[in-house]
Amino acid sequence: MRATTLNEPSYLFLAQSGELARRAELARRRPERCDLCPRGCAANRLMGERGFCGAPAEVVVASHNRHDGEEPPISGTRGSGTIFLSHCTMRCVFCQNFPISQKGVGRQVGAVGLAEMMLDLQRRGCHNVNFVTPTHFVHEILAALVLAVEGGFGLPLLWNTSGYESVETLKLLDGIVDIYLPDIKYADNKMAAKYSSAINYVEANRAALREMWRQVGPLVLDDDGIAQRGMIVRHLVLPRGIAGTPDCLDFLAREVSPRVHLSLMSQYFPANRAEEFPEINSQVTRREYKPLASLARKLDFPGWLQPP
Repeated sequence: MRATTLNEPSYLFLAQSGELARRAELARRRPERCDLCPRGCAANRLMGERGFCGAPAEVVVASHNRHDGEEPPISGTRGSGTIFLSHCTMRCVFCQNFPISQKGVGRQVGAVGLAEMMLDLQRRGCHNVNFVTPTHFVHEILAALVLAVEGGFGLPLLWNTSGYESVETLKLLDGIVDIYLPDIKYADNKMAAKYSSAINYVEANRAALREMWRQVGPLVLDDDGIAQRGMIVRHLVLPRGIAGTPDCLDFLAREVSPRVHLSLMSQYFPANRAEEFPEINSQVTRREYKPLASLARKLDFPGWLQPP
């Protein structure tokens, strides 16, 4: 393991002190009665049981590659080293990646294979390693990080999540994750249950966003404008106001911070089972998006507007 410097990811200091290995050990037994997400379904994944997410204990990866389509401070000029993890703790009827998230397309690679992917993305010059839909594999990610650091890994870690997180699980990541990239999907639990099969999404999501902000705070960029630490919140506008966008933005401004970077997205299109729900079986229009963009500007969030 190489010596650390003050501008490097804080998990390197935790690795040197032994705290990273301790956190990995704490996480290792959590899938025995799995409570990694707010659903807490208590499946014994270590003995082959599958909970709501359908994930085995060993990490399953759909792909790992350079990704240039994230927000500018994430993709930069050399891309984000994206690792798409299979399965998901939610079941969005409109999910664009449903073969990965709901059908589990991918291959089991284990912590050793995951560490090799992290080191490969570093060798390829990516700015960060970006774990997409990672929550149900926290234990494997931490085990892989221990191995990767021993192999010379030192990129910022990015947690790209639906925002359906347990605060207890997030506390395992304090000082380990450098950049949080969560969603705030809904302002109404009935909508979250109907369209994403997520119980108590609003309470869990809002507690998680507050905890993430506590851990990393506002976005910190290097001299080239590349994110090194901090938080970006994504919100996908849904047709007919179903996401409750004004309430979501109001919460962020009042209870997280008006300094949090917001990515207000309009890229929704009907995918997966959306055609079964006429009210969301259409794209977001400019007429729907424009007043929400005006609200985001009024609240003075830094970040990005992405109109239709």
